[in-house]
Amino acid sequence: MNFYTNTHPYYCGIDLHARLLYVCIIDEHGEVLVHKKIKDSPEQLLSLLQPYLGNIVVGVECMHCWYWVSDFCQLHNIDFVLGHALYMKAIHGGKTKNDKIDSFKIAKLLRGGNFPLAYNYPNELRATRDLLRRRTKLVRFGADLKAHVTNTVSQYNYRPHTLNLRYQPAREQMREVFSEPSVQRNVDIDLTMVGHIETELRKVEWFIEKQAKQHNARDYYLLKSIAGVGQILALTILYEIGDIQRFDSVQKFASYSRLVKCKTESAGKTYGTQGNKIGNAHLKWAFSEMAVLYLRGNDKAKAYLNKLQKRMSKAKALSALAHKLGRCVYFMLKRQKAFDESRFLAG
Repeated sequence: MNFYTNTHPYYCGIDLHARLLYVCIIDEHGEVLVHKKIKDSPEQLLSLLQPYLGNIVVGVECMHCWYWVSDFCQLHNIDFVLGHALYMKAIHGGKTKNDKIDSFKIAKLLRGGNFPLAYNYPNELRATRDLLRRRTKLVRFGADLKAHVTNTVSQYNYRPHTLNLRYQPAREQMREVFSEPSVQRNVDIDLTMVGHIETELRKVEWFIEKQAKQHNARDYYLLKSIAGVGQILALTILYEIGDIQRFDSVQKFASYSRLVKCKTESAGKTYGTQGNKIGNAHLKWAFSEMAVLYLRGNDKAKAYLNKLQKRMSKAKALSALAHKLGRCVYFMLKRQKAFDESRFLAG
């Protein structure tokens, strides 16, 4: 965990909500100068910070509406730091909790060098990353609809279908399966919604790929040099990482990608692992998918996996392969070099 340790004459802690802010400003000696609730208005916030501009740092907890505060601070050349919500929750333990106390604690954490940092994702890439995450939700919703069609076939004891409902001809064929009108109407709802989702997905994927080529075309094509990595995996890794230079070491990158587990130790005893869900879930998914797709039709990779399985289970072997691929991606992007399979498998 990284902490903000820079010193300033003044520190501003903001307890951020969708429609209001509770602002606390303290000086370097810990004296409270401002402690006030305001609306989510850039003008009101600027009026509070105006006397301290150039000498103040603003810190907020990472929650869904922090974007505008970050952009506001960037516009007015104010130092801004984003707090890691999970770690701040652990630090904020107390008998009484309200907005006023929370804003004061954030300011005190900043002053004391104990403010846990989250990544302030660049605003020029932020919207595209959110659109890509939205696409993932649409894919999962479409999968639920297709699963409902399959379950309905089983429910009424029809023969299992082998149709790929992603395509229009397959959906039209499925519209004539059930003899009962109400059942068919139930399935038609799923098929119609799947059709709309597939149409939108094609448009969204084309748009995101176009944005990626404008933002960072070189890294996008470097990622696609790995066997099995297509458009979606490359885009997910590219936008979830943001800037690879923010990771000082491959160990920190692997931890952020949920590719490692941390031991729980006390008094020389080990009590298992914890923190498996701390990190980026999208990168964890991407590298897990990459490991499976990398093996498809790749005899050398399958031989490597079999070698791993001699000393661990298949599940752990796949996790180890995903970890190795994650480390490989880190060095590829750091050194700006394409994937070298012979070197990868030799290791």
